[in-house]
Amino acid sequence: MAKQIAKISINTERIWSQLMELAEIGKQESGGVTRTSLSPEDLTARKLLINWMQETDLEVRVDEAGNIIGRLPGTDESIAESVMTGSHIDSVLNGGEFDGPLGVLGALEAVRTIQENGVKLKRSIELVSFTDEEGARFSASFTGSKGMCGLFGRHHLDEMVDQDGITYSQAFLQAGLNPDNYENARREPGSIKAFVEIHIEQGKVLENEDLSVGIVTGIAGPMWLELTIQGESGHAGTTPMHLRRDSGLAAAELMLQVEQIAKAYQGVGTIGRIHFEPGGVNIIPESASFMIDLRHADAEKRELMKSEIELALRNICEKRSLQHNLTVNMDIPPVLCSNMIVDVMEEACQELAYKPFRIVSGAGHDAMIMSNITDVGMIFVRSKDGISHNPKEWSSKEDISDGVNLLMQTIIRLASE
Repeated sequence: MAKQIAKISINTERIWSQLMELAEIGKQESGGVTRTSLSPEDLTARKLLINWMQETDLEVRVDEAGNIIGRLPGTDESIAESVMTGSHIDSVLNGGEFDGPLGVLGALEAVRTIQENGVKLKRSIELVSFTDEEGARFSASFTGSKGMCGLFGRHHLDEMVDQDGITYSQAFLQAGLNPDNYENARREPGSIKAFVEIHIEQGKVLENEDLSVGIVTGIAGPMWLELTIQGESGHAGTTPMHLRRDSGLAAAELMLQVEQIAKAYQGVGTIGRIHFEPGGVNIIPESASFMIDLRHADAEKRELMKSEIELALRNICEKRSLQHNLTVNMDIPPVLCSNMIVDVMEEACQELAYKPFRIVSGAGHDAMIMSNITDVGMIFVRSKDGISHNPKEWSSKEDISDGVNLLMQTIIRLASE
């Protein structure tokens, strides 16, 4: 049975055509896509997606959080748990064509191919396009998946405001949604057997391995550390090096320590923002303020990374007679993908003659949120040059075909149990 099903293949030209058609909505002169949540462009894209779902004979509804859900009923009505798959179609500002839409249209193509080949599945399949994964308009990500998992309340919609002064509640009303019903989108644990998301990698690992697809084993949760190092200002020309209390050099020394610590634990550490005061080219920095973004798929190892950074900070400041302060600005726990789903994907890879390569996601995804109520799994598709959130974002037609075929085989196996 598995070998017969493995011979089924998606229509590559069809999904590619739909990806390109969707990418025209919100297209910028730069070639990038801007389609922020519940904007006119997003609403147009949502209507197109609903039309495509209806043409595929799915049972389509929009839940109270604005998530678009298409359902393919299973053959055994006594099984309450569905298999869910999908992603999002909103974008960052001037973003790419594949981040998010691949997960939605890939799921649609997988379900459509299942129907066309007469494959009958015991469990129902739910295809979802989540509201606002990116958070580009209201500076708050995962609004749809958090609503489905009961992690966001009605009051949050009044607190979030876009640059034009429009609250999320007002945007809901403009989109024909009732913000007062938002919390009714919550799904209880046990209603979804598994959530599987296909996404572009947004990195260079698969490209470096010369592989089209990868099986995600975990999603690295970000921890943001906010640091301030306090020294003493002075004239750059008249203060000898040995008499300085230079917060800038201390920051530089710590930044190199962050690199070494991240490598040692096979995690990542990034300092993308730093500020010196007073900020003059000929003035010794009195203070250095910066942020460290720490990520690891293993929560314990990420905590050890943080502890080593704190120790390095204390030692550097003691050596240089400086004061320091460190606070945790954000802490999102990392998520491990279900071993059961990883095993299913590896089995499917064997049938498809793909190398079952395991990979960790450094970016956040809706799957990370959905882990609060169900088992999750992810498939990565190779990204050219690792570029994402950029008009140059690109994944080849052939790689997308490999990824969506793996997705289809995975959900067939999960829904057949």
